Amino acid sequence: MAGCRGSLCCCCRWCCCCGDRETRTPEELTILGETQEEEDEILPRKDYEKGRKYEAVKWMMVFAIGVCTGLVGLFVDFFARLFTQLKFGVVQASVEECSQKGCLALSLLELLGFNLTFVFFASLLVLIEPVAAGSGIPEIKCYLNGVKVPGIVRLRTLLCKVFGVLFSVAGGLFVGKEGPMIHSGAVVGAGLPQFQSISLRKIQFNFPYFRSDRDKRDFVSAGAAAGVAAAFGAPIGGTLFSLEEGSSFWNQGLTWRVLFCSMSATFTLNFFRSGIQFGSWGSFQLPGLLNFGEFKCSDSDKKCHLWTAMDLGFFIAMGVIGGLLGATFNCLNKRLAKYRMRNVHPKPKLVRVLESLLVSLVTTVVVFVASMVLGECRQVTSAAQVGNDSIPLQVTSEDVNSSIKTFFCPNETYNDMATLFFNPQESAILQLFHQDSTFSPVTLALFFILYFSLACWTYGISVPSGLFVPSLLCGAAFGRLVANVLKSYIGLGHIYSGTFALIGAAAFLGGVVRMTISLTVILIESTNEITYGLPLMITLMVAKWTGDFFNKGIYDIHVGLRGVPLLEWETEVEMDKLRASDIMEPNLTYVYPHTRIQSLVSILRTTVHHAFPVVTENRGNEREFMKGNQLISNNIKFKKSSILTRAGEQRRRSQSMKSYPSSELRNMCDEHVTSEEPGEKEDLLQQMLERRYTPYPNLYPDQSPSEDWTMEERFRPLTFHGLVLRSQLVTLLVRGVCYSESQSSASQPRLSYAEMAEDYPRYPDIHDLDLTLLNPRMIVDVTPYMNPAPFTVSPNTHVSQVFTLFRTMGLRHLPVVNAVGEIVGVITRHNLTHEFLQARLRQHYQTL
Repeated sequence: MAGCRGSLCCCCRWCCCCGDRETRTPEELTILGETQEEEDEILPRKDYEKGRKYEAVKWMMVFAIGVCTGLVGLFVDFFARLFTQLKFGVVQASVEECSQKGCLALSLLELLGFNLTFVFFASLLVLIEPVAAGSGIPEIKCYLNGVKVPGIVRLRTLLCKVFGVLFSVAGGLFVGKEGPMIHSGAVVGAGLPQFQSISLRKIQFNFPYFRSDRDKRDFVSAGAAAGVAAAFGAPIGGTLFSLEEGSSFWNQGLTWRVLFCSMSATFTLNFFRSGIQFGSWGSFQLPGLLNFGEFKCSDSDKKCHLWTAMDLGFFIAMGVIGGLLGATFNCLNKRLAKYRMRNVHPKPKLVRVLESLLVSLVTTVVVFVASMVLGECRQVTSAAQVGNDSIPLQVTSEDVNSSIKTFFCPNETYNDMATLFFNPQESAILQLFHQDSTFSPVTLALFFILYFSLACWTYGISVPSGLFVPSLLCGAAFGRLVANVLKSYIGLGHIYSGTFALIGAAAFLGGVVRMTISLTVILIESTNEITYGLPLMITLMVAKWTGDFFNKGIYDIHVGLRGVPLLEWETEVEMDKLRASDIMEPNLTYVYPHTRIQSLVSILRTTVHHAFPVVTENRGNEREFMKGNQLISNNIKFKKSSILTRAGEQRRRSQSMKSYPSSELRNMCDEHVTSEEPGEKEDLLQQMLERRYTPYPNLYPDQSPSEDWTMEERFRPLTFHGLVLRSQLVTLLVRGVCYSESQSSASQPRLSYAEMAEDYPRYPDIHDLDLTLLNPRMIVDVTPYMNPAPFTVSPNTHVSQVFTLFRTMGLRHLPVVNAVGEIVGVITRHNLTHEFLQARLRQHYQTL
């Protein structure tokens, strides 16, 4: 051994092989599992110091996201409250003056002027960024599910959302600001850790962390949870909301970080709101934008109980009714959304603004006329003042007793309908929760019908709008109505009206959005009353089950209307009759490990796939093996009869007219690229691309696809080696990573991971590539950059297993590989949607 020190030696009991290490090629060294020490590694080794630093930076980032989300909530609340008080202050003074002079029409015009102006500004902001319309929860749910909605987490979207919801709420529309807070927090979570902005390109810092979709998705989950926490003062509920409604891909470490982010948002908002409104900095009296107050019986009423065991029966019945009302709301809103998609959206954008102004006009007139005509003048009872000790300071003095309205009523009386309509929605909710014996059943019934109808019409117009608070207010009126009926007509004197108002709000909101555990915790945290846990949970479960019998939740309905391939948590049991081979796509677009630039540009320009399999062709040599040995011959026959191939699967599908149409059987590479004739001075690559598309001229130029190919030739066996992303291929082309035929692939430049991820999240587009800078005959070695061991499944894998793997691991592409390592198809998100699986199942039954 001493004499072999200068050479590469490998000795064992059976053999000893020595050779000069320097004479081996890099490919041979790689096969032997050896690398040259002086070569730079493409992927860095595990560095535990860097790992701890990375984890510390991640915790600092979630804290910053929580603080920024809380400040966004503070900004929204402050200016929405300011604009609303300005509007109601002017209108209330005008109404009180005109009630005596008989000029109420002038008061109505003043109210219309305020509302139409605010709504007009909100609609204009949506024209600037259409994604800012609505609550944003369906879009964020899609993003966390793995679907990238364009523009959903951009800075411009955040600005339009924040300012738009200010004007929507101040404009008197039946919308809430709590829903858009979830979207706003998600945008903060997506953008803050990147330290760069597409909208403001000058914002660019060299921040090498979090350059992957997984990290970005985790921060979006934290931001969405922080938005819920800031809206309701419910950090635990925000965490559960992100888990239940948002994220498809969750891990244990993420739970603690999301909770920390939610806590940061809650206490940031609480600190500033308490200091601004009460001048008591550090007192933490206002935990969220929506505060339900404290539910507590008056000390003078010994018979009062928040709820009893007998009330559970009423709560279950209210849950059933709430589920029915929620299903009705969703059905009507779905029909309105389809009508808008057919008749409003195709027209000029100005039509959307006019629709928003029409909704604002009708809402303002209804509110004013209903308060003037339908409201009852009721005596100010002592109950309103007796309850002062049962409600926290910030709720009693400002939001309950002081918020009653005396519109159109004589002295010592107040207008119960105006008290609900001419107050911010949060104050109206507090009135229904905490005032005792102040609303007649007729007023509550009319208020519920009007609010239900107008809120259903409003959700979906081109303004930023939330649905939580309108649903809570509508449901609270329903619950208060039930309590009044039970107390006045049935004689159940022990009933606490505030509890029934809360249960009604939960029943209606649960029937609309179909949330269970997260909504239960949000409501418990908002009330600070743990004894409400059982009735709230039962009511929400019953409301969800009842509503699910008729349709989906409102957010799922709007996701379906947008055509987003959203994946559910699990598949139906009957889907296990399908296998991976039944749902995969066998017509593949692939690349070779060493591919010419001409082929890569052609593939990237004629497809929209996000990733491509890296394969090599199999050349059949079974006949030589079958001649001599009967055992080998039988094994090969078994393999050929049992192993699924792309050609066999495509033949089976093409024989059934219920599967792929014959027009789809033609490969992409058979089609001509339609373009104009190239000029004399155009680049050689451009001229070659505009001829007949020959994707793989580097290996077998004489065997490019043709019309005469058989099914076996078109779908020839391909050995699978890995997956390479479109972004990686484009980056390699932009940076000129290639080698010539006269050189070894070792001469190709190597890019580090940081260089490959430098352009994240906006990688260059293949259509923006300057073809004159590329030599079409150069070759690109993609093997150092591909994923050599992606998740794969067998063709015989049950669909439920495929779905679980795809969903839990956050995949976008799942190759289907047979027993001998040949790729036979690829499964994407589209192949796992409910509609696609249902179609495949029907086809399966028809072919039996």
